[in-house]
Order: sequence, then structure tokens, then C-alpha cells
Amino acid sequence: MANHLFGQIRDRMPGRDAVFAALDAGRRYTYGDVLDVSARFANVFVDLGVKPGDRIAVQVEKSIEALMLYLAAVRAGAVFLPLNVAYTPAEIAYFTGDAEPAVFVCDPGKAGALGDVAAKAGAKLETLGVWHSPDVSAGTLSDRALAAPAVFDDVPRGPDDLAAILYTSGTTGRSKGAMLSHENLASNARVLAEAWRFTREDVLLHALPIFHTHGLFVATNTILFAGASMLFRPKFDADDVMRLLPQATALMGVPTFYTRLLQHPGLTREATAHMRLFVSGSAPLLAETHAEFERRTGHAILERYGMTETNMNASNPYEGPRVAGTVGSPLPGVEIRITDPASGAVLPQGEVGMIEVRGPNVFRGYWRMPEKTAEEMRADGFFITGDLGSFDEAGYLSISGRGKDLIITGGFNVYPKEVEAEIDLIEGVAESAVIGLPHKDFGEGVTAVVVLKPGAMMGEADVLAHLGTRLAKFKLPKRVIFADDLPRNTMGKVQKAAMRQAHAGLYD
Repeated sequence: MANHLFGQIRDRMPGRDAVFAALDAGRRYTYGDVLDVSARFANVFVDLGVKPGDRIAVQVEKSIEALMLYLAAVRAGAVFLPLNVAYTPAEIAYFTGDAEPAVFVCDPGKAGALGDVAAKAGAKLETLGVWHSPDVSAGTLSDRALAAPAVFDDVPRGPDDLAAILYTSGTTGRSKGAMLSHENLASNARVLAEAWRFTREDVLLHALPIFHTHGLFVATNTILFAGASMLFRPKFDADDVMRLLPQATALMGVPTFYTRLLQHPGLTREATAHMRLFVSGSAPLLAETHAEFERRTGHAILERYGMTETNMNASNPYEGPRVAGTVGSPLPGVEIRITDPASGAVLPQGEVGMIEVRGPNVFRGYWRMPEKTAEEMRADGFFITGDLGSFDEAGYLSISGRGKDLIITGGFNVYPKEVEAEIDLIEGVAESAVIGLPHKDFGEGVTAVVVLKPGAMMGEADVLAHLGTRLAKFKLPKRVIFADDLPRNTMGKVQKAAMRQAHAGLYD
């Protein structure tokens, strides 16, 4: 049995001298470096006692070496667990407590704050910063890697063995760990490389985070399976993107990327004439953004639909109409059906219902949550996404909303319950409700509606000051609205749909 995912990557690699990534200051990272550095890290993981199936949790700044940790974990037979760099120690404690990683890797500057968190979870703490030079330490893990062999015998793994766990948000309770197998990731990479016509001649401008399925799996795995290369950037910056765009052939982004680029005077037909593909995902792309981008550049953005549990499900076509407001048709090998949310019966074309997905891309279930897995997986293998949508006559899927109140802001998932729980802890707050409202830049803006106790005096800044020490920045409300009460039905349930309707134009 081969090392399933990395074996397929290795089989598709160009020569060792081919460029995998262009970095800052003219630094080139070759496919030979990919093999050697991932081997070094894999050797370190094994030396640290990592066994097949063990979890390796990582919360570090974006760097090419951080990406090698992912490949090294796969080669060592471990399960890679990337964590958002914005998470606080309190949030990290939940993930490490739930996943019980054998090793936890963090930024050197956070080792003091996270040492107890790692110890409590029984994980060995290692550090990794941005690796600028072999002569300057970038943390304990890089020091170990520099002393380790650059060859490694990959640990055998099969298609159903776990390669990664990504935590996904729900609307109640805490995050759930989506278990992704080697074939979940490999099948999606094979399909996307072909569907989007990636070849060894392509250069992807990579400005996405790599703790998220979009930047880590969609972007990186597709490039690896195509044997292509990347302009690997630490973050998105419109000036930086426009400066590097002449060297690229493709860009993958979230809607915020495109709204920011539309604000840049350098975005013209001439500046993008050489580009082959612009892809958007992780949040809904407004039709007006789609139309304005095409007017300015002549390029129709390709919007696709995926989620943490399934990778990519559907895509607008590479060749053919890319219809604004839709996410295209099911990808090859993926089945999508629309069902009645109450009965589960399949609905006819044109009717809005629950989106269900089946295919080799669909995850293996939720980590240590068999009951939750059973709730969301049909007996025939279809996964109940929680998203509502419909197919048009041309077979294009439109997402009309979510059956749950999950908020997607700037490509990140926020579940209201967690934010509400923190607001309700503030002295003087009677109750709160958190909703997502349409936002031109972020898709949805996290918005809090707060009811104060009689006599309490509080402003928006007070609420945000409290939350700023408790939650990651992307979870913070963009606005706090104060109300006399929350709308409820006869059963006492808060009516969030009514609240979204009442405040729909807040960010216009």
C-alpha cells in the first residue's frame, strides 16, 4: 500500500529543478525542495514519536515551510490539523483538547502563551516561524529539520486513511472536526486540475491563508497535481497582487479579493489580458461584483461551491457561460440533489430545498461525533450540507441560503452561538442575537443585536472591547445594534430571519 495522497503528488511532479513557488526577495522554491524539506520535517515528526494516525496540530504564520508541514504530516502517516492564526489560546485549548494531537506547532512568539495548552492536551510543543535563512533559527522545529536527513521512506497509507482534520463551525455547540481522507483530497485535486485546465505552464498567485480548505487544499493541491507553480504571498494586498499579476496566469480568491481589486486603479483589461483564470469561493459573490469585474477586465470570474466537509462540489464551467449568482454544475464524480428539508424527498428541478452531496470528495465523518455524523449522512451516502438551493433548466446550482444560521464572513465561518455566549457574559446585557447581514466586501458582516438590562449604560465600543480579548478578529461584530427586545414566535424562539430582514441594508 503506497502513501496515497503524496504518492500521487510525487507521480505528477516535474523535474527537481522546476519552480514550485516564488517567494520574497527573488527566492525560488523548487520541486526538489518540496521533496527534501517535507522529508526533513517528516523525519522530525517520526523522531518526536508521531505514529500513523496521530494528529499534528499547527498554528503558525503563512510560509512555504508551514506548507511543508502539511506534506510532511501526510508522508509520516499522520493527520494534519491546521488552525486559524487568529484563534486565541482559549479557542486553541478546545481544538487541542478535542483532537489530542501528538505534536502542536506554534509561532515562536506564542510558545509562552500556548505551552500550558499543549501540555494539557498531552502534545509536544514545537515552534516554527518564517524561515528566512538556514543561519537564523526560525524555531525548534526548523532547527530539528535542518539537522534531519532530506530523504524519507513514506509511511504507507490507503485511500480511506485520514490525511487531515479541519474544524468547521456549526450554529450550536462547539466546532466539529471534519475528517478528510487521502482520497477525499486526492480525488478533488485530480478533478479540479482537469476541470480548471491547470498545467505545468500555470502560475497561481496564492494570497489565501493555508489553515483553510481553500488555500490549503483547493489551491495548493491543485497546483501540486498539475505540477504547476505559485507566487506564494503571505497575505492578500491589492497593491502586491497588481504588482505580481503580470507573472501569474491564475488567481484564486474570496469575494473580498475582487471587491478590493475593483477599487484599485490599476485593474484594467490591459493589466489582466494575459490572465487565464480568476476563481472565487468560500462566500457568495455578489452579481454586481461579477458584472463589474467583467466590465473592467473582460474576465468572467469562475465561481464554485464547496465546504470543509466535502472540498469542492460544483463549479461554473471553464468553457461555457459563467452565470453570476450560480455556482455551476456538479464536478465530475460528484452527485448533488435537492431534497425537501422535512421529508428528505427529492424535489424537482427549479424548487428550492436542501442541498445534498455524494462522491469521493465527501468526508469520513465528524471526529469523535458518531451521532452528529449519523444525523448529517443519509444511508445512501449523501451528505446533508445545511445549504438551501435549486437547479435551473441549464443544470446550474444556485445557493439561496442556509438552513442554519451559520455566518460566512470573508470566507471564514462564524457560528452565532459562540459570539452570543460571550456577549451575554457582559455585565448589564440581558440577551443578544448574532446574525449575518449582506456586506459588499465580506459577503456577510457579523452583526450583534443586544438587549440591555434596565438601567444599564453601554455602547458599541464597550461590547467590542470585551469581545476583542475573547474571540478571533474575524468573529467580532462589525456593528452592534441595541434593541428593546428580540423578536420571537409564539414558542419563544428568536426570529433571526425577521432580524436579518429588518437590518438588511445596514452595510449598504
